[in-house]
Amino acid sequence: MLNTGIKAPNFELTDQNGTIHTLEEYRGKKVILYFYPKDNTPGCTKQACGFSERYPQFMEKGTVVLGVSRDTVASHKKFEEKYGLVFTLLSDPERKVIEAYDVWKEKKNYGKVSMGVVRTTYLIDENGIIIRANDKVKAAEDAEKMLGELE
Repeated sequence: MLNTGIKAPNFELTDQNGTIHTLEEYRGKKVILYFYPKDNTPGCTKQACGFSERYPQFMEKGTVVLGVSRDTVASHKKFEEKYGLVFTLLSDPERKVIEAYDVWKEKKNYGKVSMGVVRTTYLIDENGIIIRANDKVKAAEDAEKMLGELE
């Protein structure tokens, strides 16, 4: 996980609609950049639906929500359509941004060790500085917690 107080690494990733996004294009807005393991899994679905349900509140606070995983653009599109998600999902199959944000880690699941995305949420300010970083994310509570951080 990256530390707070540092400049967030810029990126260039494709969203669920085939549009390319960079962090630079969101200058002047706060950005919630959250990394999650996989589309259509229970925790990731709860987290995404939480952000989607509260998206109008994030917009009122001048904040953009971007979700990032290794899933393909097509997978993201199906995930968006299945759950009516209203924010941007970014595809990082080569893990360039996932690794730049230090969320590709060794994970243990039922005693099995593997590499994967550790669910992590960053809050980036209007100038591109990381002001909050959390790698102890509870998927179902993340959106509400991040709204609280914007108060």
